[in-house]
Amino acid sequence: MAKKLFIKTYGCQMNVYDSGRMADVLAPLGYAPVDSAADADMVILNTCHIREKAAEKVYSELGRLRPVKSAKEAEGGRMVIAVAGCVAQAEGAEVLRRAPYVDIVLGPQTYHRLPEMVARAHRAGAAVGSVGKTGDPAGRGVLETDFPVESKFDHLPEAAAPQGLSAFLSVQEGCDKFCTFCVVPYTRGAEFSRPVADIEAEARRLVAAGAREITLLGQNVNAYHGAAPRSTGGAPAEWGLGRLIGHLAEIDGLVRIRYTTSHPRDVDEELIEAHGAVPALMPFLHLPVQSGSDRILAAMNRRHGADDYRRIVDRLRDRRADLALSSDFIVGFPGETEAEFAATLRLVEEVGYAQAFSFKYSARPGTPAAAMPGQVPDPVKSERLERLQDLLHRQQTAFNEATVGRVLPVLFDRHGRHPGQLVGRSPYLQGVHVAAPDELLGAVADVAIDAVHTNSLGGAIAAGAALRPREGGG
Repeated sequence: MAKKLFIKTYGCQMNVYDSGRMADVLAPLGYAPVDSAADADMVILNTCHIREKAAEKVYSELGRLRPVKSAKEAEGGRMVIAVAGCVAQAEGAEVLRRAPYVDIVLGPQTYHRLPEMVARAHRAGAAVGSVGKTGDPAGRGVLETDFPVESKFDHLPEAAAPQGLSAFLSVQEGCDKFCTFCVVPYTRGAEFSRPVADIEAEARRLVAAGAREITLLGQNVNAYHGAAPRSTGGAPAEWGLGRLIGHLAEIDGLVRIRYTTSHPRDVDEELIEAHGAVPALMPFLHLPVQSGSDRILAAMNRRHGADDYRRIVDRLRDRRADLALSSDFIVGFPGETEAEFAATLRLVEEVGYAQAFSFKYSARPGTPAAAMPGQVPDPVKSERLERLQDLLHRQQTAFNEATVGRVLPVLFDRHGRHPGQLVGRSPYLQGVHVAAPDELLGAVADVAIDAVHTNSLGGAIAAGAALRPREGGG
């Protein structure tokens, strides 16, 4: 009898990818995905620790799951509850202390061991009394939050289910940057890059299963330095992200390539050249800067200045004039003055963004910034965030409005809410709604943009538009 699995994913696209791979790992045990925790025999909360109150959201969800688990047990059934991801890595023992009914706590680098953990949890019969590998002193639950010597990618099965027309592919994990506000180096570990051959094999499987667009993922994806395919002569032993992208673009049927998230320090000439030379590489780049103030950037340990960032953007736009940018910003970092915040506003005005993510600084326990003097009062942070978001919203609106009257190639990946409607993505990651036949699903077609909606564009198939199922959409 098939067992039912429900995974709730928080946070970044890497977590979305990891959730899919956890489902793959559990499939041989008979677990099949369902859409509701109430129907599940196993529930996994795949958590994120980046944003403020992330852990409390997890505990709230666990509180809602507790009576569901108890009801199943009262009827003679069983629900295994697992907490995975970065909250689990950062405070695994605390999860078991606050929620002793949790069966498994596992970090991002250990989910290839899930079958063993599930077996141990079932052998225990209940959370209490099952001692985790790392030796939970309270004797509750299976706790797996070490960083194994072997890569989890060496132990994962092939993907059991296709991701769809747009797929994620993890090429790099971990971070060696140690920004003072960030927990990622502590929850994801040191930087690790997968070999080119492994990435190519997974990409070919995704395309064979129907993917037309692949987004390459990494905590610092452009720090990628994977082992090159076996070769002779003086070929380099490792490839960077630019060369990897060019290589993957040769896969027949792969229409579009994207990557996220990148770091300014790891933007090299080979990657910049790829933006001009590889048609399948979309002209949309998420390149976080965080602040426009050099002093704040130094306090953040970003190891680049505002002008360094400007020069990188100029070089990228020299290669690809229509390149659109997204970014991350933190306002109210400890010690930030009004003049330093104004420097951020100037950088935004000069660079111009198609979209961006902006947040008030929130202290993450255990990070250096949490102990810095000059913590900015919350009302000041809120007021600055409002000004920044107003500017970013105006830029995004202007960027979208500038597409009206243009013809953009759109990759159609799903049905719309209305009969006869398809939805796709422009090269700049904008959603586009079009009246179109189902035959266009999975294909790229030219669309004449004629409307800007709140979160998307509208248009019509351009007169004489040809289908382009195998070429870059830029």
